[in-house]
Order: sequence, then C-alpha cells, then structure tokens
Amino acid sequence: MLTELSGQIERITYTNEENGYTIARVKVYGQRDLITVVGYLMSPVPGEILNLKGEWVNHPKFGEQFKVVEYKTTVPATVFGIKKYLGSGLIKGLGPVIAGRIVKKFGEKTLDIIENDIEKLSMVEGIGEKRIAMIQDAWDEQKEIRDVMMFLQSHGISSGYATKIFKQYGNRSIAVVTENPYRLAMDIFGIGFVIADSIADKLGFSKNSPLRVEAGILYVLHQLSDEGHVFYPYEYLVKKSQETLVVDKDTVAEALGNLAIDKKIVLEDLNESSDEFKENNKSVYLAKFHLCETSIATRFKILSTTPKSIRSVNVENALEWVQGQLDIRLAENQAKAIQCALENKIMVITGGPGTGKTTIIYAILKIFSKLKVKTFLAAPTGRAAKRMSETTGHEAKTIHRLLEYSFSKGGFQKNEEKPLGCDLLILDEASMIDTILMHHLIKAVPAFATVILVGDVNQLPSVGAGNVLNDIIASGAISVVELNEIFRQARESRIIVNAHKINSGILPTFEDDVPGNDFYFIHQEDPEKVLEIILELTKERIPKRFGLDPLDDIQVLTPMHKGVVGAGNLNMELQKSLNPFQQEITRGNRNFRVNDKVMQIRNNYDKEVFNGDIGRITSIRPEDDEITVMFDDREVPYAFYDLDELILAYAVSVHKSQGSEYPAVVVPVLTQHYILLQRNLIYTAVTRGRNLVVMVGTRKALAMGVHNDKTKKRYTNLRYRMS
Repeated sequence: MLTELSGQIERITYTNEENGYTIARVKVYGQRDLITVVGYLMSPVPGEILNLKGEWVNHPKFGEQFKVVEYKTTVPATVFGIKKYLGSGLIKGLGPVIAGRIVKKFGEKTLDIIENDIEKLSMVEGIGEKRIAMIQDAWDEQKEIRDVMMFLQSHGISSGYATKIFKQYGNRSIAVVTENPYRLAMDIFGIGFVIADSIADKLGFSKNSPLRVEAGILYVLHQLSDEGHVFYPYEYLVKKSQETLVVDKDTVAEALGNLAIDKKIVLEDLNESSDEFKENNKSVYLAKFHLCETSIATRFKILSTTPKSIRSVNVENALEWVQGQLDIRLAENQAKAIQCALENKIMVITGGPGTGKTTIIYAILKIFSKLKVKTFLAAPTGRAAKRMSETTGHEAKTIHRLLEYSFSKGGFQKNEEKPLGCDLLILDEASMIDTILMHHLIKAVPAFATVILVGDVNQLPSVGAGNVLNDIIASGAISVVELNEIFRQARESRIIVNAHKINSGILPTFEDDVPGNDFYFIHQEDPEKVLEIILELTKERIPKRFGLDPLDDIQVLTPMHKGVVGAGNLNMELQKSLNPFQQEITRGNRNFRVNDKVMQIRNNYDKEVFNGDIGRITSIRPEDDEITVMFDDREVPYAFYDLDELILAYAVSVHKSQGSEYPAVVVPVLTQHYILLQRNLIYTAVTRGRNLVVMVGTRKALAMGVHNDKTKKRYTNLRYRMS
C-alpha cells in the first residue's frame, strides 16, 4: 500500500539531469521537520508543490527517506513559494534578485502574469524584450516537461519509466505514446510488451488493434528467441500468439501478413529435409535472425571453397617436429586433429574435459608460429578468453573486442569490408556462440583464412538463440574431430571421470573417504535443509577445508530461478550470509551492497560488459547517482537507472555459467527441478568446477537428469542451409 504526502520543495540536495534521479528536502504539510525525498523527479525546483505517492525506506547511512513511486506537481500558491520557485534557476533569465522584483510587483498574480500576459514583465526594473523572450522560452519548456510527466503518470506509468520515456522522446513523448504505445517495448529497455499493453489499454486501444497484435507477435517471437529459437513454426506461433493476446486466428494471420510486408519478419517454407512438420511446413523468423542464419551458411561456403593463404606442409614431418618440441607423444585422435587443421580450411575439434583440446591448440599454434602465420585467438566471454591466454601463452580476445565493437561508431568495426587481418582464427568455447554473434564474426573473417572451432558439443547450447556448433557438425559440411579418450593425468580427477560418465548416461560415483577426492554428494531431500547446507558449505566448510575464498572461489550453480534453492532466493540468503552490514541501495525488490558479487544480464556495448560477465561492487555513491563494479581488472560505472542490467551472482543458473570455470562449484539437485533436469545441464554444471564439485540433494533427482538426454528442441535451420 503506497503512502501519499503533499509538500513544498525547500532545497535540492542532488539531481541527475540525465535521468531525473533526485534527492530533495521537502516541507510536508502537518510536519515540523523537513523530510528527505528520493526518486525520479523531472526538473524539480525549490518552491514547487509535490503530491507524492511512495513508501518509507530506511537508508543505512542517511536514515529515513521517502521513496517516490509517482508524483504530480502544482505551482506554488504563496508569495514566498513563488519567489523561491522563480529564483531557483528554473527559468533562464531569472535569478533571485529579478525574481524578487517580479514577485514584489505582482504578488500572488505573478505566475498568472507569466502564463497569460508576459509582456507586463517590462514594468519591472531590469527586464527588457530580450529577457522577456528568454523567460517565455524557458517557461514553455518547463511547462512541456511537466505536461509530459503528468500525462504519463496519469496513465499509470511510474516516474522512473516516465523519465526514461521523456529522455527517449523529449517533447514528442505524448504524441508517441498516444499514437503507438507499443513503440515503448521496442525502444526502451525495461519497458516490455506487458507494460506497453497496460498503457495502451488505459489509452483505449482495442484488443484487436493491428498495432497491438503486430507488437504482440513480435513480443512472442522475441520471447521465443530468448528460449533459443531462431525461427518458430507458423501454426505453433499462431496458437501461442492467440493465447498471449486473446484474439482470434484470423486476426493473428492478418497481422503476420502485415509484418512480412513491412519486412519485420520473414516467412519461409521449411526445408524438405526437416520432415518433423508434415502439415506445419512454414517457418517464421524475426528479420534479423533470418539474415544472420542465411549469412552464416553463405560465409562458411565461401570460406570452404576459397584457397587458403597458409602454405602446405608435410604433415608427418610437422607432427614429428611438434612432438619433439613439446616432448610428448600425441594420441591417435590428437594427431588426426592436427592433420585436419593443416589440410582443411575449416574444422571443428570437440571433446569433453581431460581429452587434450588444450594440447592440440598449443601444438597447432607451435606449428603455425614456425610457418610465420598471422594467428588470432578468441572466445565468447572475457573469462574464457583469459583462460585461453593462460593455457596457450598467446593473446586471446573476446569476440567483441576482436571485432572492435564501438558503441559510438555504430557497432562492429570489423566486417566483410574491413576484415580481420589474420590467416588463422582459433575460436574456443564455440558451443557458446549464438546465431547473431557468429554472423558478425564469420563475415569479418577473410575468405582465404583458416578457421578452427574448438568446443564441447555436449554442453548446454548458447544462451542466445541458435545451436550453432551442433548445427555446423550436423550439417556434415565441415571436417570434425571428436576427442573421447581421457588422458592418464586427467583420469585422477573424479570431476573429469564423472563428467564423462554423466555424458554417457551413467550415474557418477562418489568416494568421500578417498584422499584427494574432488567430487562430493550430500544427500538431503528437504529444500529448506538443502539451503542451510549450501549456506554452511559456502561460508564455513569449503573455505576451512580447502582454503578457498567464499566470494572469489566458490560459485553456486542452480538449475532454476524460482523456489527455495532457485537463483533468486539463494542470492538473497547468500548475500545475508556472506556480505552483511555493507552500504546498500535498493532497486525494486533487489538490494545491492558494496562488495556484492553481481552479473550483467544484457549486452551493454557502450560499457563493454556482456551478458554473463561477473564483477564485484566496489562503491555506491548516492550523491553521484552511481555505483562502480569491478569486472576483472576494469572499473565500470553504473547510473542508478542502469541497475536493472545487474543481478546478484552468488548463485547463477547453470546456463549463465557457460564459458566460466570456478575453483569450486556447489550444485543443488532436487526432484522439484525435474522440468529442467537434463543430461547436458548436469554435465555443464559439473564441468564448471576446476578443483571441487559438491552436489546437494537426492540421487533420484541426479538420476533423472543423467538419464534424460532429450534436450529441449531449438528451432533452427542452419544445418540444412549448410548441407
């Protein structure tokens, strides 16, 4: 239940002109002392009367504050208030002295004079035609801002969203929202279709409005792409859109036709090879995904048919030489992988942990370095790139950095017109690369270059839409070497041995009393007690026994977001346990504290932080409306209104952990997770742990996951386009 207050702004402690975030001291009617008000207030000024709705919060440093959810402004009524209002700097051309003269002359009629008869200001000493024109312009501008904010809030838009809308559209805000409120869902991060639809409903838009149905279909397609689908079958999409929008089939079909005409979607017959749909043989793509998928197939064909720039070598001699250089004997499949790299333009090396992928990359680099080949190494995430650099001794970059992404310059600077200057490109963690990123990457590879994709095809597919590595392998168009032999040293790790058992559908074994054991299972059926065990493991047992840091070295991975041991609740409980009593800020239902472990949940090219990046909050500065997060060795500032891009990361979903390795992982496995318990999820979770894996739950739930190899289908057509 929101509290309502009315009062007059006495002074502005802080305001951010970019987003309207304000800290103000307000004199509330009926209260002796000033109160502190915090929230998004567009162009607030002393003397202004505010009608506020919000809630009382207790800031650990600054005490009791009133947090504004929505507000309305009215002009001040008293002579004192008017004088303060005009002299606040609100209006260019009016300072405290001139404001005092105007109020002395016109008293309580001052604002009415400015609004309706501004020429009378010439009766005041020091005000001529030029100053009157300045006052008129500034007054009109402020009036427009207030009109926009009041209009938006009167239609149920919170002050935070209203500020974002005004920032996006300025004085066009009312016109944009009135004509097509569904634009908000596409243009402004944080305002999705559901909020836009609610606004449209208040504005009187019909459920069958073409604007609504078209925006709704695009919303459904975006939701499906978030689930990994590059396209969706036509009939399935129609049904899902009907359920979401509560409209009839014909209305959806008509909207789909309009979207296709406007080139926002692409309708395409499904490939005949894909015989799973006998009556549902049409696919629907968001236009960008159709472009990306067709482009990937085309570029791979160009790469595979263009002669390579690297000169041919005697393979047997090269293998003998590199084994001598590294003082090793290569296994049969390792030698085959190196031979394939020397003979082919494009290849895939896939295999699980301990199968020698790193050794192969190192050997390939050794040979090509001897040939003076210009080689680039890349991986999808910062952590994966850093690990690649450490294991190979060669510089590796993130794909975004390799392609020189620049927000200010409009995107990736490397492309088909400005290709990468390399003869060989080696990509690690290729299973993580989604359709859009692969499109941008492969079109920047010069046609003469050799490309080697390295990854574990048995891990979960990319967080983004597509199943690129699997599709490339399934197409049969690219040479593939699969590594399946675990080497002697790796066989000493229960993590690696059990990972391969899981991948083969065999339950892992647990030998708690074996010296050097790195894989444990703690049996517990009760979710509340599982939570207690996880809190004890992360704070006490693992740090004491293995000497690991609870925040830097231990990562909780969970199959689910909801529930007692879902990511949401685990993060709240782990924050209380591992990081209490720190300075904090509340954003919605989330508290962020100094020293919190946080994760970026969307690509932010301007900040150069990407979906899945994990950092630590190093400072919170309310006076600057800003926090700072340390990602690896780089500090990144976040304005308070950017904080919807961050979540706590003491516990993260298994999907979000891809491409990362942690000294220790703790994984809850319960039957309540049954919907998500799949072999590749369990396998991915286990292979994230470098030195220690602890599973907490029931063997029944673990068996359900290990025996379930029916991975959730992703609708993609890349394999057929490439074959």
